Amino acid sequence: IPDTWYPVPCTKKYYIRSKINQDMRIVILADPLDNQQAGIHHYTRNLITHLAEIDKNSEYFILRSKKDDLFPPERQIVVKSYPIPGHAAWRMFIGIPYRLRKLKPDLVVEPAHFGPFNLPKRIKRATVIHDLTPILFPGLHRFHSQYLQKIFLKGILRRASLIITNSANTSKDLLEYLPSTKQKISQIYLGRDESLEYISDTGSIEKYTGGKPYFLYAGTIEPRKNLIRLLEAFRMFKEKSASGHLLLIAGGKGWKSKDFYEQLDSHPFRDEIVICGYVERATLAALYSHTEAFVFPSLYEGFGLPVVEAMICGAPCLLSNVSSLPEVGGDAAIYFDPEKCSEIANAMYKITHEEGLRKRLADGAGIQAAKFSWDAYARDFDREIKKLQP
Repeated sequence: IPDTWYPVPCTKKYYIRSKINQDMRIVILADPLDNQQAGIHHYTRNLITHLAEIDKNSEYFILRSKKDDLFPPERQIVVKSYPIPGHAAWRMFIGIPYRLRKLKPDLVVEPAHFGPFNLPKRIKRATVIHDLTPILFPGLHRFHSQYLQKIFLKGILRRASLIITNSANTSKDLLEYLPSTKQKISQIYLGRDESLEYISDTGSIEKYTGGKPYFLYAGTIEPRKNLIRLLEAFRMFKEKSASGHLLLIAGGKGWKSKDFYEQLDSHPFRDEIVICGYVERATLAALYSHTEAFVFPSLYEGFGLPVVEAMICGAPCLLSNVSSLPEVGGDAAIYFDPEKCSEIANAMYKITHEEGLRKRLADGAGIQAAKFSWDAYARDFDREIKKLQP
């Protein structure tokens, strides 16, 4: 971490501007480091660590709900979060803005696309839009999520000085939703997780696979991921192929998942479906590395980080043909209509029965994944925010 990332000493009442030659003073709202384990958590972590290598002339602060030892404590600003009714709103609309006013940054970056709120006009804002699913598919989300987005999102976008999107599809959706954002949008593809790579050893995944071949899904268990249709497609595949393949579902339990678990419990091949839960990154890499194919039947993705994760480990990919997924998968995947179980099943059958297809897709996966880099993302991100420099 460059020395310029360290803030100068502060009192409880105010922060003193550093006298070093800075481009900007920037605060990243880093709550996803503390309250998530899925995509936005990894996005925020990679954004921060790679910007540290790219931008050595700005003074950065990280605002979050608790500190850890991953980053120097001197540059972590804590606004604690308590499980008290109303506290989350107080923190978002009063507590965080209060600390930001004291710090007097030039720019505040919101990686989770909700805020920042109640800041003086002199403080510029950059918000990252990962997807518009609460707006486009409100029924797939919890009520409070879709309600808050409906109330606040247009105001957030109008106040933003810069809007970062992660795919051409997300940019298109955003322009259709609010055409006035056109001059603010910059589209930058996300990067690949460089800690993930092909792992030859299968010891860490034996407890899930028992040595059998398997299909893999990775991600949160929630309606947008279309897992009920995946269950039905797996039934169709098993009845058609009579193979010994398992279906592994790796990821945490999300919202509105009751119907999924009901379908799972009554599934005719329940004994061949493994719910892995959240798995450590090294274990996930091993699962990607040895799967027959990574199956991702999502109804909508702003980008689709698990696809790049799977590809970097050499997994053949079977993907939905909607939203951003054809952008991310390129020519290194088989695509299907996510609303047609028969197409998902046919893709699974094809990958197991067409000679040479699995190897061709696996070979192409690494080439496709190499197109996505967090270093490149950080450089483009840095270039865009520097355009806001006072």
